[in-house]
Amino acid sequence: MFPEPENKATFYQYRLLKKKNIPRSVVNSYLCLPVVMLLFNLLAFPWTSLFFFVLAGPLTVWIHYVIARTILLSVGSSYVKRWQWSFQMPWFGYIPSQHFSYRMFARVHLNLSWIGLCIITICLIWSPLSFTISLIFWHLWLLVPRLYVLAALSRQRKDGLIKLNPQDVSYYLQ
Repeated sequence: MFPEPENKATFYQYRLLKKKNIPRSVVNSYLCLPVVMLLFNLLAFPWTSLFFFVLAGPLTVWIHYVIARTILLSVGSSYVKRWQWSFQMPWFGYIPSQHFSYRMFARVHLNLSWIGLCIITICLIWSPLSFTISLIFWHLWLLVPRLYVLAALSRQRKDGLIKLNPQDVSYYLQ
């Protein structure tokens, strides 16, 4: 008989189905978009639009966090443990930190996109136009990489696992 190891580790067998690389030039172009939008705001609206643009960024990140966390908690508390804050581009915000179900990823982000747009639409009634445009920009800017993942993997099997890495997106089957 073989002696049992002291620490019993669990080994997972994942088969890579698709790996989508994200070129550095795309990430750099993506990072330039807020600067372009800020210039547009300063040209189209009064100088106070600078304040609204800066305020809309963290507010949108917070809205995304609240919506995503609420969806994850409604499904089960075990999902929440797999998500964390990321400050790496293009995955800025509250994202899965390890392998995560494609179906759950799609559910969270599709609901996040629609609920976020509904909240921004409600804000349209009471807030200035430059603030609402800034909210819409940050909302879409944060969601584009995640929706890109869903579009890139749309033809794959839906029972796989997604792993977000700084330079690529990997799609595995267990």
